[in-house]
Amino acid sequence: MLMGMRDGVSTCSLPAPPALLPYVPHVPTTALPGKLTATTFALERPCCIFDHQANASDAVWLVVAFANASDTFRNPPSRADVPLYERLPTAHSYMTLETPVHAFACSAPSPALLRVGGDTACRGQEPCNGPLPSPGPYRVKFLVMGCHGPKAETRWSDLILLRRASSPSTIDPVPAHRSSTVVVITSILASLGAVLAATVLGAMGAKAWGSLCSQDSGTSTHRSYRTHHIPPALSRPPGCRCSPPGLGCFAPQPPAPCPAE
Repeated sequence: MLMGMRDGVSTCSLPAPPALLPYVPHVPTTALPGKLTATTFALERPCCIFDHQANASDAVWLVVAFANASDTFRNPPSRADVPLYERLPTAHSYMTLETPVHAFACSAPSPALLRVGGDTACRGQEPCNGPLPSPGPYRVKFLVMGCHGPKAETRWSDLILLRRASSPSTIDPVPAHRSSTVVVITSILASLGAVLAATVLGAMGAKAWGSLCSQDSGTSTHRSYRTHHIPPALSRPPGCRCSPPGLGCFAPQPPAPCPAE
């Protein structure tokens, strides 16, 4: 607040508004993994933007606001009045990523990207960079803060919409709107698979059956034999009768003559 004199009476005047820089924060245009997630997004680092508007003791802040609250956001008069991340659900805006201004100088060796919402351990009353609670959309701007309040600011970014997390209950396990061609191809592949399986099983069954028969045949050959060294039995002569076992056959003898008297 500036003090002045008019007609011998002290007057108060509002501080000069911060300088408006032509820079517009933006998400990288190149394809990057994790550029937009359900709770974070990436910004290109604004290099060589604040060199002529800031002193070495100044800090650069990132203002994050819901898109419908960016027009009503008011820059805080001092660091003590910076809106905190915890107030986002009610204030619809907060400030984070407090960084010394020299980190954005042209010669500063710094990463090319800034991650918004990457601090999962955000606790306490200090300004932090906590995960974003909803897809948004959001708008952001950079604000240079000095010892006496805001000194320069960039323009607001375009709308930044995060990814929406899919609920497992909404995922359809069966693809919808299958074309007739896909159905026909699927049926043919299923039929070929069944035929191939049947062929393989049949070959395996035939091989097993052949092995089993070979085993049975070998056993039968081993147990049964043909006596080729024994000639076939001859026909019995007339009048021959069987003798007791082991004695063979013999012809009947004529009766002995009676002795003379």
